[in-house]
Amino acid sequence: MSDATYHIVHETNYQYAVPVRLSHQVLRLTPRSLPWQTCTSHFINILPGPTNLINLYTDSFGNALQSFSLDQDHSSLEVYAESWVEISSRTLPVSTPPWEQVAETLSYHAQRNLPPDMLEASSFMFESSHVRIKLEFARYALECFTPGLSLLEGVGALMRRIFNEFTFDPEATTVSTPVTEVFVNQRGVCQDFAHFMLSCLRSLGLSARYVSGYLLTQPPPGQIRLIGADASHAWVSVYCPGSDGQPGFWIDADPTNGIFPDISHVTLGWGRDFLDISPLRGVLIGGGAQTMQVAVTVMPAEEVPGLPFAR
Repeated sequence: MSDATYHIVHETNYQYAVPVRLSHQVLRLTPRSLPWQTCTSHFINILPGPTNLINLYTDSFGNALQSFSLDQDHSSLEVYAESWVEISSRTLPVSTPPWEQVAETLSYHAQRNLPPDMLEASSFMFESSHVRIKLEFARYALECFTPGLSLLEGVGALMRRIFNEFTFDPEATTVSTPVTEVFVNQRGVCQDFAHFMLSCLRSLGLSARYVSGYLLTQPPPGQIRLIGADASHAWVSVYCPGSDGQPGFWIDADPTNGIFPDISHVTLGWGRDFLDISPLRGVLIGGGAQTMQVAVTVMPAEEVPGLPFAR
């Protein structure tokens, strides 16, 4: 039985200064099916309608993708994604190995055969477009990952330090701001904080991935939930190898809010960084200057108008 059911609407609108002649787009807007999460319904509408069939497939990380093309002139593009998701509560592991042991287990050993879960995790240990491995990041992380500390405690300490020392500021960065600049200014948004925490973790030899999804936000006391006022969210997930023949597992951490994700977090997918899991990405011919507006609403089922159990 689920602990929460959410109705999620993600709307993206592009306006182009001059008509676009050809557009190829890839969508990553389908919530993943996970042991604690079930997407019971998913619908996507595109205007203008694609000139060919929408292709459905999964990427190398197991995320669901849709791709489509538009080859008629258009001055706008609207993508409407609607999902129903059931979430069950997650429990943190009772104990985890010391973080140094985890780093040693993940380090390279010649002629070693890795189990499938560790082989998958190894792809999240290196630099990527938005994640850097640097001594300065390792030094910052080592103030949290003290000798002999368990992996879970170290992840929690680093997560809380970023939450306490960094300032959420939507005007401070763009999608292309380097993580080194985020570190210097200690300002940014969830995407920046996730990239910085990933840089710290990977600089210690740990495996960590970028998670994209949604967060249920609460309106101020006495006010109603605003439609379209939410946004996509990002956090990190850290790999812990299993023991005694058991597979490894992942620990999610949200440095923007200083919490371990539970039923308020809805997972879309994951990758090495934002570029692997951006909700909508493509190429086009024409268009000139463009503007984009995104509106996201995450609403508990009991608040959805028109349903029998709505309040």
